Amino acid sequence: MRKLIVLTFITLDGVMQAPGGPEEDPTGSFSYGGWTVPYFDEFLGNVMGEQMGKPFDLLLGRKTYEIFAAYWPFQTDPGAAGINNATKYVASHKPIKTDWSKTVLITDVAQEVKKLKEGEGPEIQVHGSGNLIQTLLKNDLVDEFWLKIFPVTLGSGKRLFAEGTIPASFKLLESSMSPSGVIVASYARAGEVKTGTFA
Repeated sequence: MRKLIVLTFITLDGVMQAPGGPEEDPTGSFSYGGWTVPYFDEFLGNVMGEQMGKPFDLLLGRKTYEIFAAYWPFQTDPGAAGINNATKYVASHKPIKTDWSKTVLITDVAQEVKKLKEGEGPEIQVHGSGNLIQTLLKNDLVDEFWLKIFPVTLGSGKRLFAEGTIPASFKLLESSMSPSGVIVASYARAGEVKTGTFA
């Protein structure tokens, strides 16, 4: 059984849209592209290096795949090797260019991702891919969240936990904080929501 892990940069109010720069939002309707940049430091770079420093495959939505495919094949830093060597599973109902090595198109996310998880291989990481994450959440396919929670609110933008997220419990696996105040927290799925009363 393979774990499916969502790695996400989010704001305090849950926005995950366009963290790396304005060019990540092709509609131009989001005013805060690149909101993580002022907080990114060596600490966060080391966290990302550790989380991506072992074999993994990628599961990406079409838009994130296109952003990655335009950038990562041309990079030579140590982090690039893991991404370029990973099998890239791309969820899309539209045709895509699959000339980036080891790219596999999937169209039925719920069924095909369930089969991927049941098979053999390294963990499956999801980066970006907001719309895809909503489908994964609705089908209870996410095993862990590796979150970087930035000390900023944006008020609007695509949120990690949008309408339709199923009720679920998680347990904290580990946490730390960067010098700039970014909380790094990893959570694992932990069954159903439990309720109680203080009465």
